[in-house]
Amino acid sequence: MDANLHSPGRQLIELRMAHAELDAAIDRLADTSPVDELMLRRLKKRRLVLRDQVARLELALDPKEPA
Repeated sequence: MDANLHSPGRQLIELRMAHAELDAAIDRLADTSPVDELMLRRLKKRRLVLRDQVARLELALDPKEPA
C-alpha cells in the first residue's frame, strides 16, 4: 500500500492536479484589478516547473523508443 502512494503513476496524477490548480489560480489572479504582476510571474514559473516535471515523468513511464 505504501509503495502505491509513491508510485510514478500517483506522482503524475498529483503533478497534473497541482498544475490544474495553478492554472485556476493564475486565471483568478489575472482577473483581479489591479493585477499583482510579481505574484503572477511567480505562479507562471511554478506552473512551468510542474509542466516540465509532468513531461519528464510521462517520458519515464512511457518511453517512445524501445529500451
